[in-house]
Amino acid sequence: MKNVQDRLFKLMAEQLGKPISEIKLESTFEDLGADSLDVVEIALAVEDEYEIEIPDDAAEGIDTVGDIIAIVEKLVNKV
Repeated sequence: MKNVQDRLFKLMAEQLGKPISEIKLESTFEDLGADSLDVVEIALAVEDEYEIEIPDDAAEGIDTVGDIIAIVEKLVNKV
């Protein structure tokens, strides 16, 4: 089974139409050419993928790819 990072890199690459090699933990969504709608769509896709709900306060703190991975890992490990 793929780990969270691998799955989310793939998901983000598909959502943004970017090669996985361009996605790094420290990449901001702005670096990846994503606008606010793209970020919302990524968050929704992540919620669907993991059957979780990202709290609004956590979502507001997402600036980098690493941030969303950390939130997902925390939520998945809670379940």
